[in-house]
Amino acid sequence: MNRTLYTALFYLGLPLVAIRLWLRARKAPAYAKRIGERFTYGMPPLQPGGIWVHAVSVGESIAAAPMIRGLLQRYPQLPITVTCMTPTGSERIQALFANEPRIQHCYLPYDLPCAAARFLDRVKPTLAVIMETELWPNHIHQCAKRGIPVALANGRLSERSARGYGRFNKLTAPMLGEMSFLAVQTEAEAQRFRDLGARPETVEVTGSIKFDLTIDPQLLQSAAQLRSQWQAQERPVWIAASTHEGEDEVVLDAHRRLLSNHPDALLILVPRHPERFDSVFDVCQREGFATVRRSTGVNVDAQTSVLLGDTMGELLFLYALADSAFVGGSLVPNGGHNLLEPAALAKPVLSGPHLFNFLDIAAQLRDGGALVEVDDAEGLAVEVQRLFELPRDAQRMAEAGLAVMRRNQGALQRLLDGLGRLIQ
Repeated sequence: MNRTLYTALFYLGLPLVAIRLWLRARKAPAYAKRIGERFTYGMPPLQPGGIWVHAVSVGESIAAAPMIRGLLQRYPQLPITVTCMTPTGSERIQALFANEPRIQHCYLPYDLPCAAARFLDRVKPTLAVIMETELWPNHIHQCAKRGIPVALANGRLSERSARGYGRFNKLTAPMLGEMSFLAVQTEAEAQRFRDLGARPETVEVTGSIKFDLTIDPQLLQSAAQLRSQWQAQERPVWIAASTHEGEDEVVLDAHRRLLSNHPDALLILVPRHPERFDSVFDVCQREGFATVRRSTGVNVDAQTSVLLGDTMGELLFLYALADSAFVGGSLVPNGGHNLLEPAALAKPVLSGPHLFNFLDIAAQLRDGGALVEVDDAEGLAVEVQRLFELPRDAQRMAEAGLAVMRRNQGALQRLLDGLGRLIQ
């Protein structure tokens, strides 16, 4: 498939895109808003020039934040336009940069030549930076036509994704050939991009900027104060974060098993997607757990068994409240989520076996003794209980995680230096 055929299919598929938006809006009403922006109509006022950064959703927006702050610092005269594709990503971007007047935000229009051209004519960036793997052929081609360099930041490409791109070589190879800089996380990923058609001189292994996460000491202090307010300093607390459909029941089963030996154990359960907050709360209640919703501000007391993390932008804080952390998206074949956030907070890290989005990071944490993988509710309960009862084991895992973080830091600096070479 070449780009002309891809574009024709995209136009033909617009009714399906509309249906998908409508279906998503039934669960998350925000999808029904700002639809014009997805075609470059009704966009907010945007100052032209500067740098355009695209982060598809919440995870990429959070990962992009240190890079964006680094760019703001290095280029104090430039505006930065940050785009995304989801309402939750949009909320996150606006919350992260609420006090930064040089950050401007809108949805990225769909990958149609006319919409991509209108967007670029409006924004007129001197550099385009795409986070992780969100590659759109028409946006990249329209940048190339205007002489705008395109960089991939914190690039990752699993074997499975590479096979998918490889099936459309006539579309993928020219697209990658038009890119100016691919800053990727590992040598294996660098080779996959080269094999797919990226020019070898544009590909550089910079590491993952997720290792450069810095924790605000105030966050730890606030978490300690809240646990004290809950009178839960001695109480065993664990978190299951970024859970997907099919995982919540497994986590609650594990928690029930834990309660038979530790009746005062508290689970902090954080679903990945906001549209699932209500249904997960219903599951907790139906299963008979005394549950408090974080969004209500109600205090956790001795009777509370589950705290539902149904707020946005608080995940690091909720991790800081816990003694050990299970990272979801890994008991179901979703590929896992960021294992480094709990590691940076000195928490022992647990996950399921499905970690294909984070193979290198998972291997480093596992080999370093900072990560334990489990397969089911029984395995999860056993490991959480072990960490409650053997604080020295927990401490060793925590220290191992911090050591892995320290060993890998510097990716952000290498990425910013690479981007600097493209900014005129």
